[in-house]
Amino acid sequence: MSSSLVESPRTFGDMMRMPVRFYKTIGEDIYAHRSTNELTSLLLKIYLYAGFINFNLLVCGELVFFYKSIQDFETVRLAIAVAPCIGFSLVADFKQLTMAVYKKTLIQLLDELEEIHPKTLLAQRAYKMADFERTMKRVISIFTFLCLAYTTTFTLYPAVKATVKYNFLGYETFDRNFGFLIWFPYDATSRNWVYWITYWDIAHGAYLAGIAFLCADLLLVVVITQLCMHFSYISTRLEAHPCDPDQDEENLSFLCSMIKYHDKCLTLCEHVNNMYSFSLLLNFLMASMQICFIAFQVTESTIEVILIYCIFLMTSMVQVFLVCYYGDALIAASVRVGDAAYNQNWFQCSKRYCIMLKLMIMRSQKPAMIRPPTFPPISLVTYMKVISMSYQFFALLKTTYYRD
Repeated sequence: MSSSLVESPRTFGDMMRMPVRFYKTIGEDIYAHRSTNELTSLLLKIYLYAGFINFNLLVCGELVFFYKSIQDFETVRLAIAVAPCIGFSLVADFKQLTMAVYKKTLIQLLDELEEIHPKTLLAQRAYKMADFERTMKRVISIFTFLCLAYTTTFTLYPAVKATVKYNFLGYETFDRNFGFLIWFPYDATSRNWVYWITYWDIAHGAYLAGIAFLCADLLLVVVITQLCMHFSYISTRLEAHPCDPDQDEENLSFLCSMIKYHDKCLTLCEHVNNMYSFSLLLNFLMASMQICFIAFQVTESTIEVILIYCIFLMTSMVQVFLVCYYGDALIAASVRVGDAAYNQNWFQCSKRYCIMLKLMIMRSQKPAMIRPPTFPPISLVTYMKVISMSYQFFALLKTTYYRD
């Protein structure tokens, strides 16, 4: 058989490929501590900082535009239009800030996950890694497409529309518009070269925001997929263990190794919770407002605006669902460990074995989860709460807008 057809084991780096590559396009190198090229690392860091300085100046422009728009009822609709973009930008900013603040924790988490990653093809089959990876890749592909479709549509649509009208429909002037509503301290449309420099500056800022927003969630998906895989493996091993009463030492040795393995996974889950809990709280609060404002735009705008904002609405809803789905999966996988331990033939084993097993079951009854402050643990119930909050905001906005 040809060597190219021989199946080779998947490394942890293979599973991390998407977030690592996308992050590098904005200058963020997750594995910078392993780099042997100091110049490349320095240039990436400069590119990242310059990009975020530019991006935050654009966010300030959005905030000024929002403030000016709410001063007059005639322009309130413009404030409602720019509000979802501000929310998206602030969440992207805060996610990147979280990655920077918890960089050491992130490095430790990824290094430890790589350490316990199954290395051989036989081990990966025992872990059913192919099934987990297949689902993860599908989810990542869908969410990546939606997130980049949103930023690309908002960024390129005005230029494409103006080009078609000017070159193919016979319009005498080229409409110099931007995809985002931003206040500038200068006239950004006065001259052609000023317009295009500003346009591509905004395009880079939008791309950077999209990648920062996207990759933090892709990283979460990869990490939780790994943790669910490990919890599932522990459950399978516990259920399959024969618990031969004549081999007490072997039973105790096996259970000790499973308890240490389980404790290691729970510790890694705490790292994930520490990194993501506060940023996801802000994410959910902003998502509630975003969905509300986008829904208002969809119900009150022209067809072309509706189509653009529908992509934005779908991206926001899928992002919240994605996080909640994986939070729910983490809870379910960690709880199953206790069920698997109870399903053993433990009644044949020694008293010492039963006491240790009981402690493991008790520990698994407090499942691994991500716990945003003041919010319930992240699960599908959280998704329903976010959607409910969005509808309440939407109803309030509609009532207030038409009453005034």
